[in-house]
Amino acid sequence: MKSFKILSFVFFIFTCRYHAQPFTLTSVDEAKEFSLKIYYGTHGKGAFVQYKGQKGIIPLQIKSFNVDKSGREDGQPDLTSYVWEEIIDGKINGTYYLTEGLRDLFDVKYIRKKDKRTFKFEEDKTEKFDGVSKFLLHDVLIDYNIFYDDHLKFMYSNKQTVNLQLPNIDSPNFSRHATINDYNFDGLDDISFSIPDGGMGVYRTFTVFIYNTKAKKFEKLIEPDLSKSKCECLCDLKIDKNKKIISSECRGGARWWKDLYQYKTGRLVWVSSQEIIN
Repeated sequence: MKSFKILSFVFFIFTCRYHAQPFTLTSVDEAKEFSLKIYYGTHGKGAFVQYKGQKGIIPLQIKSFNVDKSGREDGQPDLTSYVWEEIIDGKINGTYYLTEGLRDLFDVKYIRKKDKRTFKFEEDKTEKFDGVSKFLLHDVLIDYNIFYDDHLKFMYSNKQTVNLQLPNIDSPNFSRHATINDYNFDGLDDISFSIPDGGMGVYRTFTVFIYNTKAKKFEKLIEPDLSKSKCECLCDLKIDKNKKIISSECRGGARWWKDLYQYKTGRLVWVSSQEIIN
């Protein structure tokens, strides 16, 4: 039990850093200093920047995403590198580069397309993080809080705003995660929010919102009938894009279980369950 608590504490420190977007970036070696915030989600998707003093936001399109694991043998953390193209009026205006470690950012820069000028940045760590994170997905601004409250806001391009409440985090030592992925296999990204289960926090429970292409809205996924499932929730979700199967994993008693689901006539349906044996 002691080792589990230590691991949980280490995991908490890591997730605090890993999910601490937005990052505030300040220009380096510029005659007139300026700063911006950069927001992004899973694999760099849903990204945008907002310059200090500006109300508008600038969409970023992920160009490349790479994880360098070469330092693991020496006990070093992975380095995750992102390259985004800045989109203004439907055209590429420039390119942002950023490499993220466990505690620091590296090689942060912007190259302006029209004159190839490079602007370098460093992270401003003096600004206190208020827990608010945002994504721009399908031209919808998504706003939620990682730590301090349960609000979720979808702000659409037609000025409509939808305010919702996410399940409460019942422990101050955990955080809310957001994951951008295609949860209904239609080729378009959706978004989920997960929190630790109400017990020991050994798995995470998910709330999923599917992007409805016809309505151009995010809609909460209708959970499947769980009467045959071993897990009483959608937990530790994993997606098999080839087989178009969603798996849900949880612990019940001393056993770990996996439930498999597929979409049938637009609804998520239980297919089978199995015990996970290590």
